[in-house]
Amino acid sequence: MTAHSVYAVFASADEAERIARQMIDERLAACVNILASMTSVYRWKGQVEQDREQQIVIKTTSERLAALEARVRQLHSYELPEFLVLSAEGGSAAYLAWVEDAVRR
Repeated sequence: MTAHSVYAVFASADEAERIARQMIDERLAACVNILASMTSVYRWKGQVEQDREQQIVIKTTSERLAALEARVRQLHSYELPEFLVLSAEGGSAAYLAWVEDAVRR
């Protein structure tokens, strides 16, 4: 089993919290960390934009990754949601076992 942390951002804390709870309820994630809100400056469709966004980190497994991404895309308010996967190399065996158990159907 390989664990992953997924980095994503949302338009608001409410949206991040709602989707985080769904990911846990649907066993797509073992844990979702909702981090401090931030200001993002980015280029979108030829324009420089600036918005407040909410960052999250989602803990899941390789087996649940595709379903997690599909569900985030389905629930997200953005046309192109950020979904970056950071694979874990090593780590606490007990923690990795907990992640796997938490997302087991």
